[in-house]
This record gives sequence, C-alpha cells and structure tokens, in this order.
Amino acid sequence: MTKKRIYELAKEYKLSSNAMLAILRELKFEPKSHMSVATDEMITAIKNKFTEQKQAAKKEMEHQEQIKAAVRKKTNIGSVQISDGKSKIAGIVRKIEKKQRQKDRRKKKARKAVDKVEVAKSFKSTMAGLSGVKGKKRYRRSPQSQHAEAIEDSNVIEVNEFISVAELAKLLDIKPAEIITKLFQMGMMATINQRLDMDTIEMVSSEYGFEIAKVAEVGEYAKELEHEEKLVKRAPVVTVMGHVDHGKTSLLDYIRKTSVVAGEAGAITQHIGAYEVEYNSDRIAFLDTPGHEAFTAMRARGTQITDIVVLVVAADDGVRPQTIEAIDHAKAANVPIIVAINKVDKPNANSDNVRTQLSKLNLVAEEWGGKTIMVEVSAKAGTGIDKLLEMILLQAEVMDLQADPTIRAQGVVVDSKLEKGLGPVVTVMIQKGSCAVGDSIVAGTYCGRIRTITNDREEKIRSIGPSTPARITGLNGVPQAGDSFITVKNDQEAKEIGLKRSQIKREQEARRTLGRMSLDRVFDRIKEGQIKELRLIIKADVDGSVEVLTDTLGKIATEEVKTNIIHSAVGAVSESDVLLATASDAVIIGFNITVDSRARDLSKQEKVDIRLYNVIYEAENDIKRALEGMLSPEVSEKFVGMAEVRDIFKIPKVGVIAGCYVKEGRFNRKDKVRLSRDGKIIFDGNIISLKRFKEDAREVKEGFECGIGLENFNDIKVGDIIEAFELIETARTLS
Repeated sequence: MTKKRIYELAKEYKLSSNAMLAILRELKFEPKSHMSVATDEMITAIKNKFTEQKQAAKKEMEHQEQIKAAVRKKTNIGSVQISDGKSKIAGIVRKIEKKQRQKDRRKKKARKAVDKVEVAKSFKSTMAGLSGVKGKKRYRRSPQSQHAEAIEDSNVIEVNEFISVAELAKLLDIKPAEIITKLFQMGMMATINQRLDMDTIEMVSSEYGFEIAKVAEVGEYAKELEHEEKLVKRAPVVTVMGHVDHGKTSLLDYIRKTSVVAGEAGAITQHIGAYEVEYNSDRIAFLDTPGHEAFTAMRARGTQITDIVVLVVAADDGVRPQTIEAIDHAKAANVPIIVAINKVDKPNANSDNVRTQLSKLNLVAEEWGGKTIMVEVSAKAGTGIDKLLEMILLQAEVMDLQADPTIRAQGVVVDSKLEKGLGPVVTVMIQKGSCAVGDSIVAGTYCGRIRTITNDREEKIRSIGPSTPARITGLNGVPQAGDSFITVKNDQEAKEIGLKRSQIKREQEARRTLGRMSLDRVFDRIKEGQIKELRLIIKADVDGSVEVLTDTLGKIATEEVKTNIIHSAVGAVSESDVLLATASDAVIIGFNITVDSRARDLSKQEKVDIRLYNVIYEAENDIKRALEGMLSPEVSEKFVGMAEVRDIFKIPKVGVIAGCYVKEGRFNRKDKVRLSRDGKIIFDGNIISLKRFKEDAREVKEGFECGIGLENFNDIKVGDIIEAFELIETARTLS
C-alpha cells in the first residue's frame, strides 16, 4: 500500500500544505516538512478534529435556527426578511471586526518602532546638543504622493560609498572647505571633487554629529516600497544545474513542449535566457543559463535571482565533478535544492546509488529521513516530470513567494547582447512591480526608455509583472548579467542614476585591489573585525590530495577566525573556481596543478588570490601564519609566458628538445619553467637551452617558434604546455 504524504492529506481536506503542518503541530505532532509521511495516528487525529468541528458547526447552526424561530414567533416578521437582514448585518460586523484587527496589528507594530526610534532620537539630539551641532530638517518623497513630507531628525544621513567631498558637504549642510580642513587635520589631503570611501565618510560625519545609513546602490531611493495589502503570489524562479550530458537540456525541452503557456511545441528558444511554463494553473519561471558559471556570475555581482535549484543527476552515471560544483554553488547561495534523478528508464540505472552518493554530500532524501526532495524522472519518456513540477510548486508554496505588481518594476538582467537592427537587447527577470512600453529604465550603468517588450515565444507584449522574463530594447548600452534593472519616473532621473553608477564603478575598479580577500591581508582584516572565517577553495591533482588538504586546512582555527572550505575538487583552477571565489570572497589553494589561461586573466581582473603549492605542509603553514598575522616574506611567482609543444627533436649527447610555439608572453633563458600535461604538473625546473632555429637565443617573444631544452628532463610529448615564470621576493612588514 502506498504511503500517504502530508501534502496529499492537505489536498483531501482542501487545505494548503502550510495549514496542514500548523494543524498537526497543534495536535502535538512534529512533521519535518510537507513531504513527510502521514502516519495512521496523524490521519486519525486530523479526521477526529474535522469531525468535532463539523459537529460543533452543526450544533451552532441548530442553535441559530432556534433563535430565528423564537424571533419569528415573537415579532411575526417574515422569515425571509429576518434571515436576509441577519446575514447582511453579520457580514457587515465581520468586515468591521476584520478591519479593526488589522488596525490593531498596525498600531502595535508602529508603537514598537516609535519606541525604538524615540530612544535613538533622544540620544542623538543630546549628543548633537553637546557638540553644538544644529539639527536640520530633511525631506523625502512619499511613494504615494508627489508632495514632500518634512521629517525632523536628522542626525542620520543616507549615503552610498564613493560620494565626493562636495556631495558630502551638501548632505551635512556645511561648506566643502570645512570638510577639506577636517580631512587635512586627520592627515589626508583631499580636493573638492575627490571621492571618499565609507570609512572616511563615517569618520567625517561623526565629527559633525551625524550618523550614516549606507545605501547599497545608487538608485535605491528611486525604488518604491511594496504595500503589504497589495502583495500577491508570484511564480518561483528555477535554475536547472548539473553535470554535462546528465540531461539538463532534454529535461527543459520536455517541460517546454508539454507545459508551455499557450501550448507552443518545439525546442527551447535559444536567444532568450529565461522562459515560463504553466502547470495546474500555476506559473514557473525557468532560467536557461549555461550551468553554474552564469548562476555564480550573477551572485558575484551581488544579485540573488534564483528561488529554487533543480539538480539533475543521471541514474546511470551518478555524482560527477560538475554535480559537486553545482551543489557547492547552490549551497553558497543558500538556495533550496530539488534533485531530479534522470535517465531512470535506462537498463543500468541505479537511483539508490545516486541517493547514497548525494547523502555523502549532505543531501539526504526525504524518504531516507532527510530534507532534500528527490524525484525520479526520464526526460526522454516524460516519466516523473509532472511530479517534479508539482514538487517545485510545493516548495514554492512553503517559501510563500510574494510580490507587489502595482509598484514600478525592479528586476535583474539575465543576459544581454548587441543585435543588428535592434541595438542592445536585454533579457530581464522582473522580481517586483510592473513595467510597460514607454517607461524610463536603468540597467547597471545604462539608461533609456523601453521601446519593445518580447516574451519567450517571440510575441510582442505591452507590459510585464513579477517573476516574468522578457526581452527589452531601448537601452543606450549593453549591461552585464546580474546588473539591477529598475523603472524610474522620467528620463532625467534615469540619466542621473546611470551617470552616478558609472562614477562609482570607476572608483570601485580603481580600489578593487584593497577589497578582495588575500592571505597577505587576512590578519589586518581580522584585527579590524571584518571577517570571522577564511573561505577556501581547494583544487588538487588527485582525489587523495584533495581529501588530505580539506581535512588539514579545515581544522585550522584561531580564537577570532576559522577556515571554511566552500568547494574542493580535482583538476586545474578554472574560470568557474575564480567566479565562485569572487562571489564568496574566498582564496584559491592549488596543489600540484596549473591555472588555465582564462582563469588567470579573470583572477587578475577580479583580484582573486590564487596560491599554488607542491608541499601540503607549506599550504598549512601559510594559512596558519596568515591567521596569526605572521606571514613571512615570501617568494611569489609572476607568470611571463606560455608555449605549446608542437614537435619533439632527439639530439645525441644533449637529450630531447621541445619544438614550441610561444602562444602568450615571452620566454627568457633565466626563467623558471613548469611543464604540464592534461592539467597536471609533470616538471618544475630550469631551462637548459633556448634556441631560434640553430642559434642560441636570450629571449623569444609571443608568436614565434623556438626550441626549449629542460634541465635533466626528457619525457616531453606533443601537446604539453610549458609555462615560464619569474620568482619575485615580496617582503611583508607588520606595523
């Protein structure tokens, strides 16, 4: 006999899963989630409760009928009129009582907030009085009205990082010269247009008796607040992730063919990065991104768009490296995971093996007593797809996703490109509010007016609401994936926000080196109280090394800070690893591996610290010293060139010479070199000979061919990669 789950029991009684869970907890049961099995005791208790309620309701009805009969007998008024009048009066009374309850709740909430504010206000005004600072009247616009309402207080000013001296002076209502003088007294030379970091802004503001409230992003003031009474249910935004060839695209294809709104058939439209489907009258928005890299690229830009991650694992292949990466990326983003065990119709499929492997990664199936929803599906035959969609909607119901469609739109850029004849075309996912053709918009540092809106089925539409993906044209540039998208009042406001964001972006680029986590700055940031844990990403040549490094480095901790391994895997450092480090503010530790060229370029751009080691104890000692603030002067490597072996020449009494083509940088006789094969380091040492044709060469630059001889090493093969690097000694001093 099939066991009944709580969500199925809820359906029988026409209740939501959350309501059923609440009732069971009232009855002293402790179910884990809506997917838990409903025991016989639970079913009996629920049945008895509803029977009691029915009987109580029946008695109440009988009592009311007796009262009505008595009234009819006494007054001789027609029964129809009395019942009609009573029902109308009862309806009015219920409405009045409901409004009164809402009013009381709002008053209670407001009273708590006022008490809190009054204490803070009293303290600020006292301090301002002692320092001889005048309180000033500030204004803000009400989202409901065009009139400005005066707000007394204000020793609190709203600022974003990197505002100029002139802008800060205007907010503090003083002359810029006063701030310049104050900064000079603090030992900092500044001009009227110089942009200040948050620490300096806070320090100067406190000197004049003001506190600061940090605004996360320019344009925040242009966003409208949601109205609680206008919140409506919105569709969940789902990202599908997993290993290559495990059936992600096939799964999306099948869902789109069978469940797409308006019943369109065909493969996924490749020119749009998101689309929506309908199932049982509910909508689901899917993000069609190229794996976890795009997912993390968005998070690296401070954006959280995904509500649920569907992890696809093939039943015949099990957990693979990219599966583990996808899990780590989803966990780092704190997003619930639903596992789709695909290809269950194959002869060698083993679903239990997949569950066992996932349980080792802390994803335990609900049927095994865990909390992770796992659904067996076949993207080819369509088996289990309906159940998967049902589980997504159930998870969304538990999360209680809501949005206000009446305010101006706020969303995220999913994808963007430049199309001939259309200009910048941006795929956006609206999170709150609505926008229509003709609205003024800002996306990242670019602004414009919406010219056209196209849905995922190439249909032109006039407007879009929450959890709706669409392609928009009309911007004056191409924003990046993950940039925020907002609708503003007019073109002038859009231009101002775009200009200010551009200025801040330039300032952030200039100061980025100081912001990223590196082993050299760990102790400084511990002393400043900025970090409580050092996040690490570990990559090694073999699984055994990964395990030892994870175990060794994971145990290191001091009183102030501890290490946290957020991802570990076998293989060279890839672009995906750098993106995860950027999003999580982590340091990458590599053991006996190389860094691919794209990852190296991205790490320079994002200022991500990558440390490569050949001895485990050296890595352990460096982490310990970094945490203790005793990182000694070190010898660092500077990448100078990379060449590919294209031919092999065996020369008597000399050995093997590698015929190489220099693909990047340059090679010098004095350089140290490293030879790698399939991402693993085979040789690390010196160049014994460097030739151009038959002549000795001191240096060979990019785009030229050369012969390279390696010291005491002849095991060279065609296709090997030789990297050249300089050893640079960097002295570290502690104040």
